[in-house]
Amino acid sequence: MGYKETYERWLNSDVLSAEDKAELASIAGNEKEIEERFYRELEFGTAGMRGILGIGTNRMNIYNVRRASQGVAKYVNSRGADAAKAGVLIGYDTRNFSRTFAEETAKVLTCAGVHVYLFPIVHSVPEVSFGIRELGCAAGVMITASHNPKEYNGYKVYGPDGGQLPPDAADVVVEAINSYDVFNDIKYISLEEAVETDMLTVPGTDLDEKFLDAVQSQQQNPEAVKAVADTFKLIYTPFHGTGSRPVQAILKRIGFKNVLVVKEQDTEDGNFPTVKSPNPENKEGFTIAIEMAKENDVDVIIGTDPDCDRVGIVVRDADGIYRTLTGNQTGALLVEYILRSKKEKGTLPANGVVIKTIVTTELAAAIAHSYGMEVMNVLTGFKYIGEKMTEFAETGSHTYLIGFEESYGYLVGTHARDKDGVVATMLIAEMAAYYKTKGMSLYEALQDIYKKYGYYAEKTVSFTMPGKDGMEKMAALLKDLRENPPTKVAGMNIVLYTDYMAQTIKDTKGGISPLKGLPKADVLKYNLSDDKTYFIVRPSGTEPKIKLYLGTFADSLEAAEATIEKVLADCKEQFGL
Repeated sequence: MGYKETYERWLNSDVLSAEDKAELASIAGNEKEIEERFYRELEFGTAGMRGILGIGTNRMNIYNVRRASQGVAKYVNSRGADAAKAGVLIGYDTRNFSRTFAEETAKVLTCAGVHVYLFPIVHSVPEVSFGIRELGCAAGVMITASHNPKEYNGYKVYGPDGGQLPPDAADVVVEAINSYDVFNDIKYISLEEAVETDMLTVPGTDLDEKFLDAVQSQQQNPEAVKAVADTFKLIYTPFHGTGSRPVQAILKRIGFKNVLVVKEQDTEDGNFPTVKSPNPENKEGFTIAIEMAKENDVDVIIGTDPDCDRVGIVVRDADGIYRTLTGNQTGALLVEYILRSKKEKGTLPANGVVIKTIVTTELAAAIAHSYGMEVMNVLTGFKYIGEKMTEFAETGSHTYLIGFEESYGYLVGTHARDKDGVVATMLIAEMAAYYKTKGMSLYEALQDIYKKYGYYAEKTVSFTMPGKDGMEKMAALLKDLRENPPTKVAGMNIVLYTDYMAQTIKDTKGGISPLKGLPKADVLKYNLSDDKTYFIVRPSGTEPKIKLYLGTFADSLEAAEATIEKVLADCKEQFGL
C-alpha cells in the first residue's frame, strides 16, 4: 500500500477521533506533507521509537503508542506468568502528550494481563531505571524524547535490569509490532477498569526516597560540601523538565544551602518557552542562568534536559567569562575527580573500569590509565554501557566506576542502567565544592588536567537531513564513503579505516583485519597519519542527522583545536556537507 492509500485509510478509519481526522483533512492536497507522514512506519529500534508529534504512520501519536505497547505486552507475556505479574513500570517526562501516551501504554498492557506501575507525576529517566530494579519489574517504559526539540516525543523500553532492551528482546517486540494492524489488532481497557481489577498500581514517594538514598551513596567528599556550604553558590536549571524535584532534593540533602534555581525554566512545559531547544549542549539555553550568575557572583551553572538523563555545565574562567564545557570535558573532570577521590581514601579497586563510547574523548583513557584503571570502549548509546554493568554484576570481573558519553550523559553507581542527570549533578556540584576548598574553580581544575595529561580537543558536528529526502541523502553518503573511502584529509593520509558495519579494519598497505568485541553498527572511523587525529562518521539513532566526531591532542589547546578545524573543513568539502 502506497503512502496515499495509507493516508486515505487513516483518514477514513473509525478508530481515529474527530480531532485527529480534522488534522489529516487539513493536509489534503499537500503531497509533500502526506508523504512525510505516511511513507514509512515510525521505526522501533533497540531503544524504542522517537518521532515528530502528529497523526500518521511516521509520527508519534496514541495509535503508534498503543501498537508499540501491544508489542511490549507480548514480550512480557512471552517470559511467563511471573513476568506479567512482576509488571511494567511506566514513567513520563514533561513533553506534550507524555502523560497521555503513558496512560495509553498502561491501558494496553493491563488489558493484556500485564501488571502496571504508573507514576502519578513526571519522573526522570534514572528514576525509572532505578524503579524497575527496585520493584523487580519485568520491563519498563519511559515516555520521552530526551533533549529533542518540542515537536518530538518518544517511547523507550527497558528490560528487567533497568537497561534499554538488548537486541534479542527488542527483536521480539519489533516482530510483534510488525504483526499487528494499528487499528484492528490493538486492545485496551480504561484506567478505571485497570484500577478496579488491581492491574494498576501507583508507586508511592517511598520509591523516590530510595532513589535519592542510592544517589547520595555515591558522594565522594561530603566533607567538602560542609566546608563551603555557607558561602558556596551554584545555579541550577531543569529546562522545563523532570529534574527539578529530584535534583533540588539531592542538593539539599547533601548540604548545599545556596542553590539558585532559574525560575523561568522551573516549569513543566512541553513547549520549552525559554529555549530554542531544551538541550544542555547549547549555550543559548543558559542565557538567563548566565545573567543570574553575573548578578550573584556564581562560578558554576548546571542544567539538565527534560528527562534529566543529560547534564550540561557552564563555568567561569579566570577572566570572568562564562564558558560551556563539552560533554567530553565534563566527563574528564568527573573521571579525574572520582579516581582521585577514591585513591586519596584508599578505596580505588584493583579491577576498576571506566567505560566510554567509541566517539568519546581519549582523555578519559589517559586519566584512567594513570590511576591503573582499565578503560572499555563500547558503541554509541548508553545501553551498551548498561550491558557491561550487568555483565560485571553477573561475573564479578570488574568494578564499575563511571560510564559516560560525549553527548552529556554520565552514570556513577550501579543503581541505574541509563544516564543519570541527578547523580551527575550532585557530583558536579560536590566536585566544584571540593576544588573550592583547594582554592580552585572547575575551569582551573580542567586546565590542570590538560597540563597533566595533554591537550585533547574534540568536536561533534551534526548535519540535519530531515524527511524522506534526508534519509536517502544520508544513506547515499554512507554508501559512497564505503565504496569510495577518502585517502587524505587536511594534508594527512588516512592510515586506518574502520567499518563497524563490515567489522573490518583496513590499513594503508591493503591489509584487512577483523574488528573484534563490538556488534555491528553503521559507523565509519578514520585514523590519520599524525597518529593523534581521527574522525568518525555516524548517522544519529534518534534524529535525522549525520554526525561527524573529530578528535586529536597536541602541545597546546590552540594547536589541537586548529587541527580539528582543518580536518572539519576538509571533511565538509569532500563529503558535500
